Formats: sequence, C-alpha cells, structure tokens
Amino acid sequence: MNVKSVVYWIATALIALETLAGGATDIAHGRATLVTGTPVVDAVTSLGYPVYILTILGIWKLLGGATLLAPRLPRLKEWAYAGIIFELTGAAVSLIVRGYGVGDVATPLVLAALAITSWALRPPSRTLGSLLPPRPRWLAASAPRGSSRSVAGS
Repeated sequence: MNVKSVVYWIATALIALETLAGGATDIAHGRATLVTGTPVVDAVTSLGYPVYILTILGIWKLLGGATLLAPRLPRLKEWAYAGIIFELTGAAVSLIVRGYGVGDVATPLVLAALAITSWALRPPSRTLGSLLPPRPRWLAASAPRGSSRSVAGS
C-alpha cells in the first residue's frame, strides 16, 4: 500500500463511521456527541428545523455511510459523497446564519474536508472513470477537440 491508499482508507473510514454514527444518533434522537452533549433534537430545533428532519437525515446518513464502505457501486458512491458534502456544508451555513461561533462551524467544515479528501483519493475501482472518455483514433485525427467541424463533412 502506498501513502495515497493509506490516507484514502483513513479518510474514508473516518467519514463513513462519522456518517453512520450521525445517522444512528439522528434516528434515535440521541446526544450530539454519541453519549454526551446536547440532544440532537435541541441542536436541530435551535437551528430552526423541525424534529422530523432527523429521521430523514438519519436514514440518508446510514445509507451514505454504508455505501462508502461497500465494494464497487461507483455511481452510488458519487451520490453518497455529494449528499455528505451537502449535509455538512448545509450544517455549517445553518450554524453561521444562527450566529454560532467559529468552533461550532469548524466541525462540519473539517468533516467536509475529510469527505473531499476521501473522494479525491479514491482508487480507480471506486470511481466512475473519466468524465471525457478517450476519443477513438479515427476521430481524434480528423478534428481537434472542441472543433465544430463535422467528421462526416470533412
């Protein structure tokens, strides 16, 4: 294993476990830091959200965390990473809007950075592949990329 693989697996394990634990906590309406801290119901309602959002977020977090750890499923992993980033950055913005301090806002942003690290370091077996697949040789030789010239009309 190289350094990239080690960092990927550490980041992935941490963000997946945090997402799974957060999902379980949300569904159970537990404490914000698993066994201590503010109940998540109080945290969510202080941000102006209804309590039922915890059930919705909890289910999606459990599915997302499990997807990150599962083999294959590259398209589903993309959705899981996107959902995790939306949830964490949304939490940060909600905290900022409600006037919470830097210490409170830093936590979801650090976790979002961890999720981005995991996403960016994924091995090829866990990615969808290139956004722009390689062009066939016959097409690449006839017109440069971005050219409006038609191959058939050449």
